Amino acid sequence: MNRWSRTAASLASLGLAAWLVVALVPAVGGVAWSAVGAQLRAIGPGTALWLTALWLAGLWAYTYVLTGSLPGLRHTQAFSLNAAGSAISNVLPFGGAAGVAVTAVMASSWGHSARAITASALVSGLWNALSRAALPLVALAVQGAVVVGDGVLIAALASAVGSGLAVVVVVRLRWLCKLLGRRAARFLLRLRRQTGQVVRTGWRRMTLGMLAYLLLQGVLLWWCLAAAGVHLGLGPAVAAFAVSRLLTLAVVTPGGVGVTENGTIALLIGLGTPAAPAVAGVLLFAFFTYLVEIPLGGAAWLSWSARRARVR
Repeated sequence: MNRWSRTAASLASLGLAAWLVVALVPAVGGVAWSAVGAQLRAIGPGTALWLTALWLAGLWAYTYVLTGSLPGLRHTQAFSLNAAGSAISNVLPFGGAAGVAVTAVMASSWGHSARAITASALVSGLWNALSRAALPLVALAVQGAVVVGDGVLIAALASAVGSGLAVVVVVRLRWLCKLLGRRAARFLLRLRRQTGQVVRTGWRRMTLGMLAYLLLQGVLLWWCLAAAGVHLGLGPAVAAFAVSRLLTLAVVTPGGVGVTENGTIALLIGLGTPAAPAVAGVLLFAFFTYLVEIPLGGAAWLSWSARRARVR
């Protein structure tokens, strides 16, 4: 029953994502798919190549977050971990846990311990959550609450509070250990020490990597919109990017797809952006940050599997 329930939930989530994109995007944008297609067909191969380079540069920048959180991990390995984990997260609802499981299997095959992998997942996840929660606050500082919206600010603050509580739980772990058995308590206390060590030694690398990653993704969104005919100022561009990244935390669909695009399109149109170019630019950005990551992650997983089979 559990297997059938999970399968049904996955199919329902994928169906919801498809409906949110195919049916709701034109309704939110107030534009026909033919007009959006015309905007996308006007993008030349040179622009597409430049957008691809920006996308890959962002993925490489993120390897510094992973190498900072998992000492001894090489950048090429971190690239494969991120690609494979993202592919799973983009296919399955609540796919973050499945993505972590995939990356744990890959990292363990390279000689990393379970405790080090767990600490890496905790710290890198915390860096991701805090950075996404901070983006609307950056947009507020640049442009003001009129652009960002009260709902987005509330969601950002809630995410920040949740991340802060996670930090408190990790730091004040002894009370939890009293509720567990001796073996589990010993593992958690060692995990806390390892997590603290990772933060002390890797925070600078992880922070710089995350900033570079978000900056490159923000530039990618700006260029995707510009390629479709939308030219935003700094404030609206930061606000659109903040909303886009914050909405990826929605777990009702894989990777927040559909929810993210509709929310970003609604914000852009509210700012007075022409509908067809706005929809085309947002969908082009989703192509790079969601859709293409699936075959890339599949290729990374197959490459790792082939190497592992040869070693055996």
